[in-house]
Amino acid sequence: MSAGGNDNNDRAGFAAASDERHRERMQRKKELIDRKIARATIERGVLVVNTGNGKGKSSSGFGMLARSLGHGFQCGVVQFIKGSFSTGEEAFFRRFEELDYHVMGEGFTWETQDKERDIRAAQAAWAIAARMLADPGYDFVLLDELNIALAHRYIALDDVLAAVAARPPQQHVVITGRGAPDALIEAADTVTDMRVVKHAFKAGIKAQKGIEL
Repeated sequence: MSAGGNDNNDRAGFAAASDERHRERMQRKKELIDRKIARATIERGVLVVNTGNGKGKSSSGFGMLARSLGHGFQCGVVQFIKGSFSTGEEAFFRRFEELDYHVMGEGFTWETQDKERDIRAAQAAWAIAARMLADPGYDFVLLDELNIALAHRYIALDDVLAAVAARPPQQHVVITGRGAPDALIEAADTVTDMRVVKHAFKAGIKAQKGIEL
């Protein structure tokens, strides 16, 4: 047999051995994951907190909203800060009859420049949110930018913690916004801290429809 033939056989043997090792690793991984899935037997609503300085906190929340609507859930959204400009998510999600959507903010604090007005808007938003959290008719509730209102002390943290703790057992809640307080993070089932790596705004690129708007 030629040297070329031996090389081909060696490569084929190496590939077969590599494939077998890959199958063995994946089988072990599958067994591990299957055991973890089997141990996860609790079925109840979860509290999710998306925080951090990076982009994607609200986007993740609205992604979960889309999933929930896909499952036929009755959903509620309260936006605490955003409100001075229209967004793509608002234009899209308002089409769904299963969704109760409230844009309660009057813009970011540096735009309004009126603390008392911001407090009134935040507390009006919280009144609606608290009603949703107490209503078993809502399967999924998104409280967008609530963390900002908490950070500015426009809403009492103890009120929020009490409301999410007393909510209906199967109700899912997602709270977004940078600066989530430690007590809320402790109370949450799932917490994601978004980290900035790069952002187009720092390069002078304005907010774009479909990305930020």
